[in-house]
Amino acid sequence: MIVKRIGLISDTHGYLDDAVFRYFEACDEIWHAGDFGTLELADQLAAFKPLRGVYGNIDGQDVRIVHPEHQFFTCEEVKIWMTHIGGYPGKYPAKVKETLLNYQPDLFICGHSHILKVIYDKNLHFLHLNPGAAGKQGWHKVRTLLRFDIFDKKIHNLEAIELGSR
Repeated sequence: MIVKRIGLISDTHGYLDDAVFRYFEACDEIWHAGDFGTLELADQLAAFKPLRGVYGNIDGQDVRIVHPEHQFFTCEEVKIWMTHIGGYPGKYPAKVKETLLNYQPDLFICGHSHILKVIYDKNLHFLHLNPGAAGKQGWHKVRTLLRFDIFDKKIHNLEAIELGSR
């Protein structure tokens, strides 16, 4: 059985806490759900671990050239869609809902809200993850990350990690 350990981060807005490297040390990959803030920050993460990322609404052309708006992929037989602005169960923008219905992911990841969310969408039958915001910009009070394993076609050992106050 192959186990993939994933570190999920979002909304860094140009600030990368050194603790991220400690929390993601045992991870196989880092996934960033947008609003890197700088390409240099993305490059720091990519130099540390394999990185999958999407650009967010604050990211410039330099980030957008390297990281797409959407990532559609499969990891250990789990079908994933990652984008920055996606809403959450019961509150999806129309275009997002249409894509969810057509793509039918097992795992839908987004950022943008700065609110950590782990919600199973009972109507569309997938897990929705938003790691909250790891950066210092925004109205959130606590900086957060998610860490989890993927194996046996499922998400396991999901952990919410608090990095401290904004």
